[in-house]
Amino acid sequence: MGDESIRHSISMHPHPFHLHPHRPDTPSKTTTSLGLNEATSTAIEATDNATQHRVIPGSDEEGQLPPRYSMDNDPFQLASKLKTPQEIEKIEANTSRKRTGVCNPIAMAPGQAAQSTKRLQGFYQSQNETIERMLKPVEEHVRAARELNSNNQLKYRIAVWGSFVANVLLCVLQVYAAASSGSLSLFTTMADAVFDPMSNLTLLLSNKAVNRVDPRKFPAGKARIETAGNICFCFLMTSVSFILIAFSGRELSEGRSADTDTFHLPSILAVVVAFSTKFALFAYCWALRNQVSQIRILWEDHRNDLLINGFGILTSVGGSKLRWWIDPMGAILLSVLISCLWLRTAYGEFQLLIGVTADIHMQQLITYIAMTHSPLITAIDTVRAYTSGPRLVVEVDIVMDPEATLRATHDVAEELQMKLESLPDVERAYVHVDYETTHKPEHSLKKEL
Repeated sequence: MGDESIRHSISMHPHPFHLHPHRPDTPSKTTTSLGLNEATSTAIEATDNATQHRVIPGSDEEGQLPPRYSMDNDPFQLASKLKTPQEIEKIEANTSRKRTGVCNPIAMAPGQAAQSTKRLQGFYQSQNETIERMLKPVEEHVRAARELNSNNQLKYRIAVWGSFVANVLLCVLQVYAAASSGSLSLFTTMADAVFDPMSNLTLLLSNKAVNRVDPRKFPAGKARIETAGNICFCFLMTSVSFILIAFSGRELSEGRSADTDTFHLPSILAVVVAFSTKFALFAYCWALRNQVSQIRILWEDHRNDLLINGFGILTSVGGSKLRWWIDPMGAILLSVLISCLWLRTAYGEFQLLIGVTADIHMQQLITYIAMTHSPLITAIDTVRAYTSGPRLVVEVDIVMDPEATLRATHDVAEELQMKLESLPDVERAYVHVDYETTHKPEHSLKKEL
């Protein structure tokens, strides 16, 4: 997850959707245009068998669903903000508003105007995608995720098992190349190749462990085992790189009498074969890298191997054709590169495990689902979404009428929780019911143990 994913959670105190009937609020344009009590929604309806009892507020009759918004309408008229492709094409940047340091208006250069227009059109295209994602029912999100998972199942197996078999064969090839040539640069590429099958094995075992969970022993599931396994593997690769740095440094300090090393063509050809195979695997995993988290790890591994093998070939040939010290120096640079790449991956995995805020698009979707869940929700107090391994934990504080019955508040909160947990990326959802928005947050941030 990139830096743009590390954002503050959505917290609203007070909220423009706050419409308590017993406490007057200062009127505003936001309140009148986005009042939840007049809104309708495209959000999915909860199934009738999801709960054991349903009542309408003010009634003691069981078996009835609490009132909800309609699926056929757009509560906040988001659809009216969509722009057609023809409208987007006609949008042009205002080139007459750029000013110099003395506030004299000047015209933009043609290239700058075109670039500004392209950015503006891209903004509206991104806005269209965001609106369409919000208007899509939760059921449609679930169906699309299942369909994507079903369609990618064969591709996933090919990527994982194909990478595993290829890495085992390339491991043997790289061991031969390093042992026959004696090149430290090729020893570095060999060390990376030896641990690649272990990386694939870690992914396969993690996937099996996640699918076989004892809910009594692991009530929150085992999804985080994948993240923990990735972190362990990252530090293992970093340790091997440090060992290679030590050997290369010793060889540099001892020196050699000959100006160059012996050139060994079969070893170079073996690494070239490994480079070509890794490039084919990299190209195959590239299309699926943003759809399956495990394939993204494989894609990053193949990308790293391309850099390592390519640089290893150059430094090994340089040591045998130009100067002997190019080979150990190249091994040191390669080891430093490997360490940096894997430590960067470990940092990202640590962020997921610690719990970093979800990206803004996911927060927007969760907020919109909560706002349009039921007319009984009069305000949204706080929305938080943060990672817990590869998936998300969601916390939503909703506001309801203090006179509403316990059954009504329970049913609305339970249905919202089930709806949020049905989203593909959500591991757990917690819904808290308030009757006002002026209180302090329910959970304080503990900075000391």
